Amino acid sequence: MKTLTSKLGLALGATALVCAAGAAAAKDITLAYIANSMQYPYDAALGKGFQEECQKLGCKAIVIDGRANVERQGNAIDDLIAQKVDGIAMIATDAVVAVNWVDRLADVKIPFVAAAAVIGDPDKIRQVNPKLTALVVTDDVMAGQRAGELAAKLLPKGKVAKIGIVEGAPGFAVVRQRTEGFRKALDAAGVKYEIVASQPTDWTPAKGEAVCQNVMTANPALDMFFSHADDMALGCARAIKAANSKVKLVSTGGGSKLGNDAIRNGEFDGSVCTKPGTLGRLSARALFEAATGKNTKKGQFVTYDTPAITKANLAECPPEW
Repeated sequence: MKTLTSKLGLALGATALVCAAGAAAAKDITLAYIANSMQYPYDAALGKGFQEECQKLGCKAIVIDGRANVERQGNAIDDLIAQKVDGIAMIATDAVVAVNWVDRLADVKIPFVAAAAVIGDPDKIRQVNPKLTALVVTDDVMAGQRAGELAAKLLPKGKVAKIGIVEGAPGFAVVRQRTEGFRKALDAAGVKYEIVASQPTDWTPAKGEAVCQNVMTANPALDMFFSHADDMALGCARAIKAANSKVKLVSTGGGSKLGNDAIRNGEFDGSVCTKPGTLGRLSARALFEAATGKNTKKGQFVTYDTPAITKANLAECPPEW
């Protein structure tokens, strides 16, 4: 990959944080991370991990805020190709649209990592697009399954449990994957249940609170909420408290500082540990090794363990976001 000698400038209107971390041994390596939206603590934590690993490796890191906008992410890809960066990681806002970017970057031989979210068919999480350097991701089917295993212990026996699902934003493969794993675990445990509502959010506490308020109003006999992430669970916990309800609350996409505090304080019953900072570090390392020829394999699947967490074992999941 050609060494960069000019200063990188991105005319995107997006927030670009540039971390110059010193020269690599043989040449300067510049890696870029395109977030879905830096408004979300998860995306910001992944970017922080990306920058930290790049500094450790001796490369330059660019972090770009996609602002949850597909067109903005596409413009970022165009500009980074023009600047001839040495590798790109992305949390794709739209898993289907991003397949075209995989093809484009393969054509110009720029290593590309799908970070935190699948690009392509959400049913094929372990069948990584062979043109990608790697899919560096939480196994969200397994994370949903861990949440389902926890839920099975909390749901009432001897009745059909009524469950409401607080989804992530439309277009993300994790939405389907987390629900799939959750239901798989309940079915395996022989739980009798009914999903009485499953509503999308924008990944924020405010939207989680609104969804939970509406679902409880429509379903006064509700037994449990399953949230796709800690952020929405925090809002949902507020709604449950305001309604003086005994509804159980289980999340995945957990391990945040605020989420861990909420579990410690009894605001919700448990979650599943996820590590966005770790994903950022793993993404940067995969790109660096591809760019320097240390590991040029394609279609790698990179993940980590995701234990369920409750008040009893919070120490197993130090928060990364």
